[in-house]
Amino acid sequence: MNLPSKVTICEVGLRDGLQNEAKILQTEEKLEIANDLIDAGFKVIELGSFMSPKAVPQMADTDELYKHLNKIDGVELRALIANKKGIERAINCGCRKVKLNVSASRGHNLANLNMTPEQSVAGFKEIVDIASQHEIEVSGSISMPFGSPWEGNIPLDDVQSIVEAYLNVGVTEISLSDASGMAVPNQVYEMCNKMHERYPQVKWWLHFHNTRGMAMANILAAMQAGITQFDSSFCGLGGCPFVPGAAGNVSSEDVVHMMDEMGIETGIDIIKLIEISKKVRQMIGHDTDSYILKAGRSKDLIKK
Repeated sequence: MNLPSKVTICEVGLRDGLQNEAKILQTEEKLEIANDLIDAGFKVIELGSFMSPKAVPQMADTDELYKHLNKIDGVELRALIANKKGIERAINCGCRKVKLNVSASRGHNLANLNMTPEQSVAGFKEIVDIASQHEIEVSGSISMPFGSPWEGNIPLDDVQSIVEAYLNVGVTEISLSDASGMAVPNQVYEMCNKMHERYPQVKWWLHFHNTRGMAMANILAAMQAGITQFDSSFCGLGGCPFVPGAAGNVSSEDVVHMMDEMGIETGIDIIKLIEISKKVRQMIGHDTDSYILKAGRSKDLIKK
């Protein structure tokens, strides 16, 4: 198998995980989780989002989190933004990395924003320019490139046109986000190979939801195609409110455990990560979709 020796995992639970929870955690609880994640070895963490507090009350304290955590050496703390107001909030609280998002589903994008995905990305230019003036890095995300509940299959040409729109506004770090949970391994392998070949200048991330149990297989397929950067969420928290039956993100502890067992370096302490996920599970007050929290590590079964 053509596998990397090392991968990078971005923990997205504090944003993509907690924003789907009915219970809103206190700022102090989030700070505790963030510091625990840093101690466990995470070098990239999605700390929150600068969305309207009325629309996403779970993320209302993201500014406060950055005021406490914005100077952690060697750790990238990124946040999701949607508009100019988002970048202004990022500037004011000391955030150094933001992520923009657009849907690969033309029907979805037109229905919600009355714009094509390419038009949405073109509109990001002002945000990218403002971010550049304040030395804030900008990455981009493409939701549902592997399939959409509206169109079904998304043509590769449509995804590539969005990539090119991002490149045109100066964004060269892009995430392919399977928010609909429709991706399958051969499709992931093919798309990642073609993207790598056509856009070698792009720093690629993959973001898989485990809606139909395909996330781990899709990560393996992406690694076979040369991708080494992945998002995951503690406990497997998350979801997609506009996709019927959508489950959460792939569990961080499941991903790190798989990498450990395969001899692929992550730099993350699996024991500490499991303890973090147990703590989060207690904070939110319900069970979660994490195999490792249920079964433990394979190594734990071996009697010494």
